[in-house]
Amino acid sequence: MARVFFLLGSLSAGLAVALGAFASHGLRGRLPADLLATFETGVRYEMYHALALLAAAWAVGHWPHSSFAAYAGWLFVAGTILFSFSLYGLALTGWRWLGAVTPLGGIAFVIGWICLALAAWRG
Repeated sequence: MARVFFLLGSLSAGLAVALGAFASHGLRGRLPADLLATFETGVRYEMYHALALLAAAWAVGHWPHSSFAAYAGWLFVAGTILFSFSLYGLALTGWRWLGAVTPLGGIAFVIGWICLALAAWRG
């Protein structure tokens, strides 16, 4: 499981860098400022949680008997998909209904951080 989270975190970080460059060089001037900012928020939170996945990978390896560490990793994956990808879609398509999905990703992130804390607490 640690290897899976490390792989997903590494790929997600690389994707965040690529999408950040795309936003900066390919979308600037093509999207209204508010939608560009929305896209950039998705990139920022994807990078934060790519690093969180690396932390979850470490936690799974360090506390292999803690199911909370694995829950944290999967919640960070789900949060990235629901939060960041809904913002990417909203910015690129203008489909405002995707904004209703974004808070679900935020909730997944928060619960993931709580799970990571519980993994450390219970070791």
